[in-house]
Amino acid sequence: MPSERGELYLRGLSRWQAEGQREDLADLYVESVGTEPGEEYRSREGFLRRLADDVRRPGFDMVIAEATEAAEASVLVGCAFGFAVRRDGTWWQGFSGALPQDIERLTASGHVFAITEIVVHPHEGDRGIAGHLQERLLTGHQASLGATQVDQADRATCAAFRSWGWQDIGEIRRPPGPTALRVLVLPLGERTAANRDGLAHNAGTERPREADGVDPGMR
Repeated sequence: MPSERGELYLRGLSRWQAEGQREDLADLYVESVGTEPGEEYRSREGFLRRLADDVRRPGFDMVIAEATEAAEASVLVGCAFGFAVRRDGTWWQGFSGALPQDIERLTASGHVFAITEIVVHPHEGDRGIAGHLQERLLTGHQASLGATQVDQADRATCAAFRSWGWQDIGEIRRPPGPTALRVLVLPLGERTAANRDGLAHNAGTERPREADGVDPGMR
């Protein structure tokens, strides 16, 4: 069982390293979610399927959190992963209503990173691990905005993201599926009187476009 008193370390995993640790990551996930008895296998397989899908996406990245125990052995206590949102805006397809202009600009400039999963062991939940993981992912990609989509019926996950500072901005529906997805965002910009939502464009972190208009990170 992870120790709350151990030192905490964050490190990034490549897509190949993530695939190599998939079973350990799935174990962490099952231990971390409130799975009903008898549903562990289905929950585990769902996580592995989502991980396998995301690992294949351009711009995939993962950060894990490890804690040291008394014997100096490291224990996996958290992970977060996702991928860079394409500049063409397809990630927002099906959004109900008008997408905020600040978000459109950040998407077009390559400043949005989709965090599709954040997992923290319940015995480590009060150490701010989720915040450290999501910040490491976003800053590592020079992103000004994190984004995620959560099944509207999954109230526990929606509540968890809100507790980590995410803002609910609406919903996405993509036919023919009936599922409504809540759209949550995490701004990294400083909130001021002139910038109340933290979504101001940060020109200092803009990634340059190549001459052919292709985002270098999407090759």
